[in-house]
This record gives sequence, C-alpha cells and structure tokens, in this order.
Amino acid sequence: MFLLSKCVVNKYSGAAVSVFLCFDLRMKYTQASLNKIEQVLDDAGYIVRYERGTFQSGYCILEQKKVVVLNKFLQLEGKINTLMDIIPQLQVNPDELSPEAKKTFHDIMERNRLAATDEAGDAETEGQNS
Repeated sequence: MFLLSKCVVNKYSGAAVSVFLCFDLRMKYTQASLNKIEQVLDDAGYIVRYERGTFQSGYCILEQKKVVVLNKFLQLEGKINTLMDIIPQLQVNPDELSPEAKKTFHDIMERNRLAATDEAGDAETEGQNS
C-alpha cells in the first residue's frame, strides 16, 4: 500500500492542509480482473495468446503484429502481473478504448507510475543509508 501526501488549500479558511491519499496497488487475482486487462489489449488492437514455449520472462511481444504471447502454464496471478507489466511497454492509445477499458488502462498506468516512484524512493533511501 502506498501513502501519498498532497497539499491542498482549505476553501473556507485559505490554510494549506495536507491530505493523505492511500492507493492499494494490489489487484484482485480473479478471472474477471484478467478479462478486464485482456479487454484493454483487445480494444488497443492486440491479440493475446497463451502458448507453450521457452519464455525467459513468461511472455513475448511481437510488436509489428500486435501479438502478446504469454506462457500458458502461468497461474492466474502470474498472467495478471505479466500483463500489467507489459501494458506500459505497448503503444496503447487511450482514446481508442471503451470507457471500462480506459479506466482499467489508467488504473494500470497509475499503479505502474506509483510502483516506479516507490522503487526510486527505496533506492534513494538505501543510498543514503550506505
């Protein structure tokens, strides 16, 4: 869970107030969640295939053909996490997505941004502690 602080101005007193926002970056690992993520790719024109193969990372992206191939032996959690890692790397135009897919896409991108910010903060903290 990420805790972010945001400074806002109270419209009644004009005083600056810190507001804490909590973002739960965990996603429910359900078939419905996987279907929502797959819908983002489908709306963006990508084909998701689950195949056998020797995937070092669990997936392969054929960008020219807009095909994403995942290891079919991944568990549901692995499929969801892998697709959430892949989507920020792809060329997805949010304007071409359905409203539900657009919401899912923005959620994924925000999770990715927050995770990157948190990792950068952890690395900076480790550097200061050394």
